Amino acid sequence: MAEIRWTEESVRWLQDIYDYISEDNPVAAQNVVEGIYEKAQILKRFPKIGYKYRDEPDGEIRILLYGHYRIAYIIKYNVVEILGVFHGSLKIDKYIKQ
Repeated sequence: MAEIRWTEESVRWLQDIYDYISEDNPVAAQNVVEGIYEKAQILKRFPKIGYKYRDEPDGEIRILLYGHYRIAYIIKYNVVEILGVFHGSLKIDKYIKQ
């Protein structure tokens, strides 16, 4: 089973998502953030379930979908590191450095 680690940046993205949605509906904001977190937990057992985005020297970056959001992560041996959570309308290339 893989270990999941959330980067500081990915935690900030989750907070930004919560803050934005909670302006109109705090309950919905909590549900979305919890849903994203729970979806990422599947990576413990199935780290390659997301589609392959690109290879890096440290590992492969993959994307897992949750509703309108993309959970970007890199697989490094037996560790899944969550890089960020992006709304589907964002150009992900601007946020995942090459």
